[in-house]
Amino acid sequence: MPAAQVLNCDRHTDKRGYLQEIYNAIDFTQVTGTSIPVRQVNHTFSHAGVLRGIHIQLGREQGKLVRVLEGRIFDVAVDLRAESPNFGKWAGVELDADSGEELWVPPGFGHGFLVLGKQPASVLYLMTCERKTAMERSVCWNDPSLGIAWPLSDAPILSDRDLTAGKLSALLDELRAEARPA
Repeated sequence: MPAAQVLNCDRHTDKRGYLQEIYNAIDFTQVTGTSIPVRQVNHTFSHAGVLRGIHIQLGREQGKLVRVLEGRIFDVAVDLRAESPNFGKWAGVELDADSGEELWVPPGFGHGFLVLGKQPASVLYLMTCERKTAMERSVCWNDPSLGIAWPLSDAPILSDRDLTAGKLSALLDELRAEARPA
């Protein structure tokens, strides 16, 4: 089964600046054991203190390769595959524009991030399928059943969608239906 992974991208630096490959299909497949057919690319700009997520698209098609272009974030992937022994477990990693690290969030995982520090963050997503709004779901960022240790110093800035997100238990029937063979 796939798992969320932090990937390191080589950076080639000289007196002009640097060149860094964000995605190389051969390297990605060697590291993760899977390939990603990039079907959509999203870019978000978020102010300091913004928390986005936890978001998932039902259907198990949407994986995300997440990269920070500016600023710093605490990036979180949550295993939402109902049949997984790791269901409900999360992993978090700090990503920034200088590290060269990316986070692979496989299909079936929820995703969210918190902008750290006083500067905004610009985040790029390479996604394995197009956005399907009818299939989008959210889990409350502070759901006690997940126990995500967000490094918060103040109350986060949330969208209306994230403010009204339900608990993981409210999504269980839909997530279990995905786990059943067709």
